[in-house]
Amino acid sequence: MFTKLLEDDHRTDNPEELKEELEDLEFQVFRMQDNLKEIAKKSKVLGVDQTKDDKLVIVYTPEDDQSCKIMLCDCETSYKGKWDFSIHATYVDDETIHIGDIKGPANKGYGSICMDYLKELAIEQNIPKITGDIAKRDWDHVDRLVHFYEKHDFHVEINYDHKSGEIMWYR
Repeated sequence: MFTKLLEDDHRTDNPEELKEELEDLEFQVFRMQDNLKEIAKKSKVLGVDQTKDDKLVIVYTPEDDQSCKIMLCDCETSYKGKWDFSIHATYVDDETIHIGDIKGPANKGYGSICMDYLKELAIEQNIPKITGDIAKRDWDHVDRLVHFYEKHDFHVEINYDHKSGEIMWYR
């Protein structure tokens, strides 16, 4: 994980900037340790990942059999029992996970991280299909949603007349 930080072309040779980046990374690692302890008390930690902006995040899911939530906590702030990003999904049957909602800030890479974990979870549990709906409430950002789902290998059908749509992923 840290190797990527050293290999990125946008890094500087300026000693002050390098020192600042190292201090930021050290802070994130210390925060990650504290956050992991708190999250692990009530949830299953799925992994630690890195955003497109080189920020560390913890990915986790609640310990229940009904929901299939994938939640993310950043390591820049203290965990206070609330996620920073979440994909809310449910098990429809033995072959389908249905995404009900995606909540959290856009354009931070959180959605891609959570979606990768959701697909990995489906594969591990031998669930071949992930579905979801695009609703009228999503219409102000439908182009961004279509791009996001297609980037993650979903088939996307949009009905522009009814301002609705469906997404489907098969493994």
